Amino acid sequence: MQELIEKGRKLTGFGPGEVGFALVSDAEIAKLNKEYRGKDCATDVLSFAYLEGERGVQGGGDTLIGDIFISVDTAKRQAKEKGHSLDEELKFLFVHGLLHLFGYDHNNDEEEEKMEAMAKRILE
Repeated sequence: MQELIEKGRKLTGFGPGEVGFALVSDAEIAKLNKEYRGKDCATDVLSFAYLEGERGVQGGGDTLIGDIFISVDTAKRQAKEKGHSLDEELKFLFVHGLLHLFGYDHNNDEEEEKMEAMAKRILE
């Protein structure tokens, strides 16, 4: 996943930093989703940005940009539904989470289009 972080960082202009990453179960991600977002259900990916509003990091690559949690249970189901491999789905979800850490969102159609376009560029 490091290559995706570096490519995403360069394409978005985000400064250096580290990203925490964990593969979890539906039960674990549902607990996080309820605790931090008030939603009592599992989801595919959660991102927790620690540098909101900042486009770069001063002081080097040891600064934690944020954490990404991906439910392997949900990723397996989605990969099967989409007809591609678990590896492809995990990469897609990781990039989606990464873009949230870099300040992208999908609250409206315009934001969603920009986020999807950047995700495609990173995954190329």
